[in-house]
Amino acid sequence: MDADPAHDLPLAGIRVLDLSRVLAGPWCAQVLGDLGADVIKVEHPERGDDTRDWGVPTSPGNTSYFDSVNRNKRSIGVDLATPEGLAIVKALARESDVLVQNFKTGGAEKLGLGYAALSAENSGLIYCSIAGYASDGSEAGRPGYDLVVQGESGVMALNGEAGGPPLKFGVAAVDLFTGQFAAQAVLAALFQRERTGRGKAIDLALFDCGVALTSYYGLEALARGIDPPRYGNAHPSIVPYGVFEAADGPVVITVGNNGQYRRFCEQVLERPDLVADPRFATNLDRSKNRAAFIPVLEAALAQWQRGPLIARLRAAGIPCGEVMGLREALTCDRAREAGLVVGGAENAHVIAPPYRLDGRRLPVRRMPPGLGDSSAEILAEQLEYPSEAQDALRVKGVVR
Repeated sequence: MDADPAHDLPLAGIRVLDLSRVLAGPWCAQVLGDLGADVIKVEHPERGDDTRDWGVPTSPGNTSYFDSVNRNKRSIGVDLATPEGLAIVKALARESDVLVQNFKTGGAEKLGLGYAALSAENSGLIYCSIAGYASDGSEAGRPGYDLVVQGESGVMALNGEAGGPPLKFGVAAVDLFTGQFAAQAVLAALFQRERTGRGKAIDLALFDCGVALTSYYGLEALARGIDPPRYGNAHPSIVPYGVFEAADGPVVITVGNNGQYRRFCEQVLERPDLVADPRFATNLDRSKNRAAFIPVLEAALAQWQRGPLIARLRAAGIPCGEVMGLREALTCDRAREAGLVVGGAENAHVIAPPYRLDGRRLPVRRMPPGLGDSSAEILAEQLEYPSEAQDALRVKGVVR
């Protein structure tokens, strides 16, 4: 985890100013950092990002929540409520390629940090704004929260058991997808800037991204004129396809076609009668007679231990896997072999970037920063502040 790895990363030489907080914006900036950009995260000098107070403490001032979206960044603590602090951030923006912010609509402009003001001094700046709702709409002033948008966008209506209430995703899916969409837009703008030399203003709204996330289910609701039913862990049109209980724990089994179904019944369950039964012969038959089929299948699977069952499923070419606990999944041989978890000091870990380029996983160059731990470095190297000027700013509480 060298600060300056020798790897030839795609965004090496690109500087990102991360003025965002919590999840969607920091995720966007983290993606850019994973791809090699130098990401400078601006935080309040005393309290820092809100997520430094969320989740499980991992080191002094850091938590599991904060660490999940702030690897490969440097932190500078700056008080934007002071003229000196605002001057620092404006100077950094003049030297940056990308700026990511999620102030409340109009908040950046009030500080003189809006796109119009900053692009006038840095025409190549790519300026990414993330908000809850469209900036030109009637709800532009509303704050954006993942859980609220999961409900409003229809995403929550997709999750849950048949006949049960809507359920949120286990993670803040709308925030995370918004951050990923934002990073994609920034990359496109960087590519276009190579041709035009001009930056671009990018706007992402959580609600828009939540609606996009409904994908094929959203189109199905429009085509049918009603909401699709909820199926829990089952598939709406493929049977058997879902999570089933073996004698010692849950197993995912996905039987994708009738050839697989025959092998599943004959070679795995040793139940050829389930193939011969006309109610279950084809997928259309099984879908039509789901209520009769599933209890029979559940009783058959409950006779098997997970280990032998999975071995037989794999031998028969049936896609399958154990349902693991989260810690179990992150510490299993599969995750360890892939290098998916990177450990730091004491209890600090981060999940490695998922990207592989030229056969190599992109590195964790920096563990998530402590609050303001690169302030002196950034002020000296990027802005050429002498040590006595830095000391004066620290005494006044402008920087940490």
